[in-house]
Amino acid sequence: MKLVLEKLKPDLGSSFKILLTPNLNDLFYWHFHPEYEIVYVEADHGVRHVGDHISRYENSDLVFIGPNIPHLNFDYGVKTECEQVVVQMKEDFLGKDFFSIPELSAVRRLFEKARSGVSFYGQTKIIVGQKLKRLSTLDHFEQLIELLSILHILAHSVELTALDSRPVPGHFIGKEQSRMNSIYRYIEEHYQRRIDIGTIAGMIHLTTAAFCRYFKKTTHMTFTDFLNQYRINQAKKMLLHDKNVTEACYGSGFENLSYFNKTFKKIAGENPSQFRKKHSIS
Repeated sequence: MKLVLEKLKPDLGSSFKILLTPNLNDLFYWHFHPEYEIVYVEADHGVRHVGDHISRYENSDLVFIGPNIPHLNFDYGVKTECEQVVVQMKEDFLGKDFFSIPELSAVRRLFEKARSGVSFYGQTKIIVGQKLKRLSTLDHFEQLIELLSILHILAHSVELTALDSRPVPGHFIGKEQSRMNSIYRYIEEHYQRRIDIGTIAGMIHLTTAAFCRYFKKTTHMTFTDFLNQYRINQAKKMLLHDKNVTEACYGSGFENLSYFNKTFKKIAGENPSQFRKKHSIS
């Protein structure tokens, strides 16, 4: 699962960017970017994969994602008609001190919540969804006013759920990206088999002990915890696409069904059978 740093530019004559139905449903686009992102999608059902959060949405979804949170395109795997609006903006897209004015204190708190990702439901999703769908039909000044209205609604809504996702560490984005990408690429190619930490350490010219310290400092997770997290995410995708628990266990690289069940519940908060029953796309 290669993680891609997406480079974005605002629309011409605008301080933010609007994307309409990118049609990436056949592409597994696992990416991150330093901009904030509002996503509204309408489809029969799909997968919401934001950071280490994976769940299923029905009919529509509305999320606000903060900077550098890895996420999957929301139309991935959608086989039916899909409509999507994505708004991307920098934190200071209206100027360095704009959100510090008293009238926007609630919006400032909204941006803080978005740093871990947040989803919206109920009337908030319906109202904001309709506003986002008409956003591209307005001129640039009206778009800005409407976006501020959307942020105001989101900021005062109680119909929200925290996704508790983790951003990519800042130092990872720069000089460590190449080294970490090598590690991720190795995991992506070998997660279904037994992985030896010493092999990966040697690959980036570190001793096993030095690698373990480096990895923990960079990701704030032990390598074993990270690998288990990755494998459980792969298992979730298998369960979402109608694989049974045993197939998901061995297909994601676990060698013991009991350990898989225990690890899955620890990470996902429910056992694999419960997850499959609740979220299966089929």
